[in-house]
Amino acid sequence: MHELILHHYPMSPFAEKVRLMLGYKKLPWRSVIIPPVMPKPDVVALTGGYRKTPILQVGADIYCDTALIARVLEARQPSPTLYPAAAPLAVPLAQWADSALFAVAVSWAMQPAGAAVILGAQPPEVLQAFAADRAAMRAHAPRPSLADATAQLKQHLGQLQSQLQQGGPWLFGAQPSIADFSVGHCLWFIRLARPVAHLLDDFPAIGPWLDRLLALGHHQSTPLDSGEALAVAAAAGTHAPAAVAPGMGFEAGQEATVAATDYGTDAVAGVLVGLDDRESVLRRSDARAGTVHVHFPRFGFQVRALKKE
Repeated sequence: MHELILHHYPMSPFAEKVRLMLGYKKLPWRSVIIPPVMPKPDVVALTGGYRKTPILQVGADIYCDTALIARVLEARQPSPTLYPAAAPLAVPLAQWADSALFAVAVSWAMQPAGAAVILGAQPPEVLQAFAADRAAMRAHAPRPSLADATAQLKQHLGQLQSQLQQGGPWLFGAQPSIADFSVGHCLWFIRLARPVAHLLDDFPAIGPWLDRLLALGHHQSTPLDSGEALAVAAAAGTHAPAAVAPGMGFEAGQEATVAATDYGTDAVAGVLVGLDDRESVLRRSDARAGTVHVHFPRFGFQVRALKKE
């Protein structure tokens, strides 16, 4: 069985979500630290252009987006589960947190005092490059203003507190679910921005819950060079099973693109080898990574047939 290889960087909120899920499931993993901004040549060699962080590599299978990565971890280690039967609304709440809550949490955390701590002491050109990269990534999805984000975030935190007070100790009762990890990475990012993290203090049920989540830790990771990760993909030789289900409007072997629909909408092109209600899979080849299968969730992504000239 291939090792789990996480391509990430320390201050990435979505990477923290995956690191905590790995800790919860006590899965060992290899850690590849990638640049926080473009260019990311080794990442692009694996993904074909997908630029969000993190990605999970399992041999020559590349999994994009944390919602899909969570399913991969669940299949690898079903217990403890991320999807308790008693919490059917955990998945849609996680989707809300990864989009709406994340947007306002980042706006709050990245106000000047918070950004100075998160980004650290960097030369002006580095800070400018980071700002330019994130502006390009957002494209048609501008970040909420601080005033709007503050109003929305306070409402969200109040509702999350009520949920914890009614159920607890986790959002849906006695055990963590995917919703806890999706909400948690957003609030972890606020806590990372220490000068502005005081907002969380106004919601006394939030702090202890976040402490419990972060106490799960990241389990065991060992470093791996990005070049070595490419070599792992090139040498893998086999891929996870994939098939294009009937009635999807596409055929196996068809050239297609897959792109996120919110931000970071760079399209990845390849040959469609898998498609169902949960994921799409493109086969593509790279001189260094070899033949890889790039997996995307259906939620938040659009599959399009590549028009032939």
